[in-house]
Order: sequence, then C-alpha cells, then structure tokens
Amino acid sequence: MALQFSLNFWLSLMIGVSFFSACKIGVDGEVCSAENCAMKDINQIINNKKLQNCSFLGLVVPNSFELGPLLQSASFVADPSLPYLDFSGRRFRFGKVENKNVVIVMTGLGMLNAGIATELLLSLFKVESVLHFGIAGNADSKLHVGDVAIPQYWAHTGLWNWQRFGDGPNNELALESNGDYTRKFGYLKFADYTTQNNTKAKNSTTAENLLNNVWYQPEEIFPIDGTPEVRQHAFWVPVDGKYYQLAKKLEGMKLEGCVNSTCLQRPPMVVRVARGCSADIFVDNAAYREFLHSKFNVTPLDMESAAVALVCLQHKTPFITIRALSDLAGGGSAESNEAAVFASLAAQNAVTVLIRFITLLS
Repeated sequence: MALQFSLNFWLSLMIGVSFFSACKIGVDGEVCSAENCAMKDINQIINNKKLQNCSFLGLVVPNSFELGPLLQSASFVADPSLPYLDFSGRRFRFGKVENKNVVIVMTGLGMLNAGIATELLLSLFKVESVLHFGIAGNADSKLHVGDVAIPQYWAHTGLWNWQRFGDGPNNELALESNGDYTRKFGYLKFADYTTQNNTKAKNSTTAENLLNNVWYQPEEIFPIDGTPEVRQHAFWVPVDGKYYQLAKKLEGMKLEGCVNSTCLQRPPMVVRVARGCSADIFVDNAAYREFLHSKFNVTPLDMESAAVALVCLQHKTPFITIRALSDLAGGGSAESNEAAVFASLAAQNAVTVLIRFITLLS
C-alpha cells in the first residue's frame, strides 16, 4: 500500500509541482528548499528501515485542540528515534498508543485538507487502517453534548446539482443523461423554507424561491485497483464492518461530563449510529439540521470525515470515525448548543474513546 509509486516518479512529481513546500525530518532536521527537501524526504522514507518494516494505525484528526488531548495522554508515547516527519505542510507523528504503532496527522479544516492529508498518509506509509476522530455538530436532538457518535456510513452532502428555476423533481437535471448527475439521492427545495409573517410556509403551493432545488450528488472516486481515469460513484461510504461491530464494546464507557464546575445534565455516552455527513459548511441552522436528519438519518455533522472515508475507499483501506458531539447544530436548549463551553470536553471524550478502541484492537 505504501510507496506504491517508484522513487523516480515521486521525485519528478515533487520537483515539478510547487505545491510541495519545505520540510523537516525529526527534531534535528534542517529546513531546505522544496526540490532538495522533497528528494531528501523521500530518501529518508525509502531508506528508513523502521518505516519500511513497520505498519501503522493511521490516526487522522482535524485540528490542534482535538489532537492535543491525545498528545498529552499517558497512552501516547512518541518514537524516540523518529518523533515526526514534516512533509508538504503536514506533520506526521510516530509513536505508540496502547502498544500499537501509530502515525498521526492533523489535516486542518475542511474536505480538501482532510482529503490531501489522508492521501499523503496512505501513499507514504504502510497504514493498515485509519482511525479518524474529533468533534462534530449534532443533528439528532435525542443525543446530547459530550456523547460520542460512531456512524456506520458517511456521505459528502456538499456536492450539489443546482436546478434551474422553474424545473421540478420530474425534470431531468443538467448533464444527467451523461451520467454525471443523478436524482437518486433527493433534493432540498428552498421554497419549503420560505417564511410568511414569521411563519414557515413549509410545503406551500404558493411560495416560490428563485433558488429552487439542489440535488445531492455522489462523489467520483478512482480506486487504486480500478482502471485509471475510469470513475466510480460513491455516496454512502461504509466504515469497516469488523470495526463497527467491535465499537459495540465501547458502549457503556464512562466519559467526562464536566468542564471545571459546569457539568452536563446527564453523563455522556458512546452510541453507534446509522449515518454521518460532511461538507465544507459549518451548520448553525436548525432548519437545515432538521432537514439533514429527517432526509438522511444522520447524527454527526462535520467538515472532514467524508473526505477521509472517500480516500480510504479509493485505497481499499479499512477505517472508522469517532466523533464527539459538541453542540446541537442550530441551537436548542441552553445546554445543547454550548459549543464554546463544551468543545474541550467533547475533544477529550473523542480521544478517550479512540484510545479504548485501540486497546480493543491489541
């Protein structure tokens, strides 16, 4: 899986593309030019027996405040000889969690960053599976802040075909006949959310909205064992079946319920759920939250997990996502929308569950 391309390919790619920036190896490395650094870094990977002879769990996390609790945990021990490798703007940290070899990468915000970081992770190193973790908004009002949701499926719900005004559900979408777009996964009708005299006129036969309808679309993927440039489509991406079954053992875990003297009304819990979704959208809107939950039966809403899922699908790499709920997207009770207060608690709970899951793998 790792280093699937020849060294010459990597070198020519990195020399010719300005995307690759200066990098640094370990704590004593020196910053170098993009070209020299790319060659030095690939040689370091090729010639490093530890990296060549060892497989890793790939731990993928969006942001530093979600990563912090793991690095500060007694369960994580950094590799003394190769604590990290900086490559293309990402830092890959090496070590052990519960005696399992891990490589950790922080992606940054959003689908693009998550996809790039995961692609680099799976292309550069021998990664046996990916465990993605962090916090998320919540679309299911039955669950609470601090709960940890583990979905069986993920979808990218930010890829749309925006339908021309005047066209309806029975009208073919632009480029649908070419197989580029589909009406299979349903649509959002903006007129359903037009308000009149401060009252939502849902399903109104008279209200019109120039934004009309947007239809949700599957992603194009190109599996590593497929024909190059021959696309496949994916909407609901399943996590690894064995991992999802194993996650049942996480139910009943004791999780943190207080930030300083501010405590949740009930202890948080770990819940396996049906679905989660991602898009480059921060959802702080109750109407859209309710739509996503009723339409797709999703619980966590985030900006990275589906990208990780799609890259893992392309690489045929097992993965699972652990997301702690930090707020009820769009508001609700005073407790349910306190992301500013409980984000740190949610981040800690996600790491607690991650470490326990890794223990179950050992």
